[in-house]
Amino acid sequence: MLPITRFLTIAVGAVSIVSVLVLTPAMAADPTVSLRLTAGSSWQVRNDVQIPNDDMGSRFSLHDAVGTGPVSAVRFELNWALNNKHGIRIMLAPLSYTEIALFDQPVRFAGETYSADQVSEATYRFNSWRVGYHYSLVNNDAGSFRVGATLKVRDAEIRLQLGDTESFDDDVGIVPLLYLAGSYRLSERVTFRADFDGLAGGPGRAIDIGAALDFAISRRWQIGAEVRVLDGGADTDDVYNFARFNSAALAISTQF
Repeated sequence: MLPITRFLTIAVGAVSIVSVLVLTPAMAADPTVSLRLTAGSSWQVRNDVQIPNDDMGSRFSLHDAVGTGPVSAVRFELNWALNNKHGIRIMLAPLSYTEIALFDQPVRFAGETYSADQVSEATYRFNSWRVGYHYSLVNNDAGSFRVGATLKVRDAEIRLQLGDTESFDDDVGIVPLLYLAGSYRLSERVTFRADFDGLAGGPGRAIDIGAALDFAISRRWQIGAEVRVLDGGADTDDVYNFARFNSAALAISTQF
């Protein structure tokens, strides 16, 4: 598992390099930092697994075995506006659960076999640590629209256990994503926001799309409600896993 502290070291290093080499000549105003924390619940809509992705592994549904959920969903996002056009973004989004699983047929997974109709334990982890750059095409009192790129550090694990039998598959990797985000002021206090991190092609895809309504309670503080869809996976020689989670959360954000 990749510790958050290690990711933050990577993120700070990346931010520093981009700022010095690319963005410093463009800076004309004091930076503005905004922070956003969301906390809520996430429901598993789909989670199909086969490891290894050949005759030695069984294709099964973790959704069917453990149920829909919900599981806790927490996200922390920092946006650093270097000026009116350029910005840096850091986002931490842990997602994991450990639940009782019941399979309706024997499952061969990562070198072990799990009997049907016996209570097993299933762990699924898909933590996402991200750092990115964005450029504002629109940024005024009415709203904003940003485009950019994100480097996502994927910290994933699937683990099954039945008595003394245990097997797992984990992976830490870096995935580049396209980033889009926009906001529109519906009234003096209410703002609609939407964002997208994603890329599809080759053996898989990664999609993270959200929408929110924020209400300003002061000049610096906002509260809101957010819905989000996480969808993605990979189909390679070693691993088949495609999952989708829908979430709903409350948000609090500030800037300084």
